[in-house]
Amino acid sequence: MALLFLTLFNSMLGLSVLFPIVAPLARELGLSEFQVGTFSTAYALMQFLLAPYWGRLSEVKGRKPILLMGILGFSISFFAFAFVAQLGLAGALGTGLIYGLMLAARLFGGTFSSATLPTAQAYVADVTGKADRTAGMAVIGAAFGLGVIFGPAIGAALAGISLLVPVYFSATLALFNALFVWFMLPEPARHVHLHKPPSLSFLDPRVLPLLVVGLAVSLSSVAMETTVAFYFQDRLGLTPEGTARAVGIALVIYGLVAVFVQGFLIRKFKWPAMGMLKSGIPIAAVGFLIFVFASGFSWLTLALVLQGLGQGLAAPAVTAALSLSVGEGLQGAVAGLNSSAQALGRMLGPLAGTWLYQNVAHTAPYVFSAGLLLVAWIFVMWGRASRVRVDAGD
Repeated sequence: MALLFLTLFNSMLGLSVLFPIVAPLARELGLSEFQVGTFSTAYALMQFLLAPYWGRLSEVKGRKPILLMGILGFSISFFAFAFVAQLGLAGALGTGLIYGLMLAARLFGGTFSSATLPTAQAYVADVTGKADRTAGMAVIGAAFGLGVIFGPAIGAALAGISLLVPVYFSATLALFNALFVWFMLPEPARHVHLHKPPSLSFLDPRVLPLLVVGLAVSLSSVAMETTVAFYFQDRLGLTPEGTARAVGIALVIYGLVAVFVQGFLIRKFKWPAMGMLKSGIPIAAVGFLIFVFASGFSWLTLALVLQGLGQGLAAPAVTAALSLSVGEGLQGAVAGLNSSAQALGRMLGPLAGTWLYQNVAHTAPYVFSAGLLLVAWIFVMWGRASRVRVDAGD
């Protein structure tokens, strides 16, 4: 688990380095907010389509080889993304070609990096018992949260040199992460390789209600993430460099909250998955509502903190509940479905968030996210999700 934690931390660090610089970089290249949203959507589309495939394949080929493919694909795609952006900043490419090539790089990255999360979730299921499954899945969230702490700070610092330096840093870090996995991370001893990939449908009643809740949690969060740098810049009247610094600081605080919740509270108290869902979703919704009325850096950061607290409880709860709802031979398959549902949220979230931001109001994405979480909370409290059987005492 410690080695897997380091692997996922390195992966999230490489991704979150880019959070403060994507919006100002896009504006330097002449791209619109909606075009930036399609980058995330393209990436998530491939994850939505292929995460179930990679999850099932990890049951046959093993967890480690599939993790390696995901990390290396991430690295190659980011090198390509940075190279195209560099040509664009130098004036060697027109805006239309810049957009098309960057979009292609994101499609390639999504194709291969979609292997990472479902394989990691199946890995956790291999090395934890049912009683520790929720705490084990929280390790994934803690690794991501720790990445969010350091990544934006590194990205904001490197942006002072150039907006492209963080992108090259992320691609290089992924190469070192692949070497770490190759030499250090063992194949789980409990994992039994199957002769053919197992099958598990999205419509299976054991998993469908939880997948719907997970989709809502993911979509609402990503709609915020895609627009938050624009919102900081426009709400506070910041320069591109000032935006990178402000968003970087706010996301560091956001990450600290996520790490504390997932790396300490959940592992210490071992709360039941459904209980975490019932409390985490409304907390995140309150965070979104504060975004709507926030007028300064402190209030915007508070909104991020509450959203991170709620997300920190809800996301691992969905993952753990899904893992516990099926048998050991379906862990890769259910992890793939979970990753696919989250990817659908990451695909629709940027489109919804950027379209609402650009065409309705700057506050519209956060009103939308709060409303979506309210519906999800009602579904958890009184809908089918509340009746899903989970073999963990909850």
